[in-house]
Amino acid sequence: MPAHSVVSREEWLTARKALLIKEKEATRARDRLNAERMALPWVKVDKAYLFDTPEGRRTLAELFDGRSQLIVYHFMLGPDWKAGCPGCSFLADHLDGALAHLNHHDVTLTAVSRAPLEKIEAYKARMDWRFPWASAFGSDFNFDYHVSFSREDLAGEEITYNFTSQPSAQGHDELPGLSAFYRDEQGEVFHTYSSYARGPEELIGTLMILDRAPKGRNEATTMDFVRRHDEYQD
Repeated sequence: MPAHSVVSREEWLTARKALLIKEKEATRARDRLNAERMALPWVKVDKAYLFDTPEGRRTLAELFDGRSQLIVYHFMLGPDWKAGCPGCSFLADHLDGALAHLNHHDVTLTAVSRAPLEKIEAYKARMDWRFPWASAFGSDFNFDYHVSFSREDLAGEEITYNFTSQPSAQGHDELPGLSAFYRDEQGEVFHTYSSYARGPEELIGTLMILDRAPKGRNEATTMDFVRRHDEYQD
């Protein structure tokens, strides 16, 4: 049992009500932050990108699959990788259940990785996932949205990630992120939002549940307990 104060029900209720005030403040702050996020200006995407999908080659506009909004999860799976990033896989475990709700709310969700499609399809089958997943192999897409880095990038002094310059020695050839796009009635595409590092963390429902468990996340470093779901040792 972890060391913790044990009090009467009345004392617990007093402490819980005090925390509730702060939780409500955080909820209202999140609502304000969401409003500011939606008020961000947009950037028109003029560059042509092509992706390999199970349905054939598709443009960025075609990844919308007939909807007006597109969420891209930049999944860390490089061309030479044997398996997907454990952290990205942890997040991806939470996506399939959201698909029906997103699709019926005019939102398409897809993962994009730089690995060739056959490697993506093999790993997707291993993990038993259903969400769309496109390959940006041979495309500048991942590089332009600052989640993939070439050997030349990493050989330099700095890379740009999460909107800041970071020492390239701390970088990696692939890093995680999430980007949002809008397509208008004329078919023009606009980049509306991107988030990196721990930014997309709220998509990971398991972490949100653990935050309410008695021991919390119970980690020494960020997500050090996470394994691919078929690698846990019972």
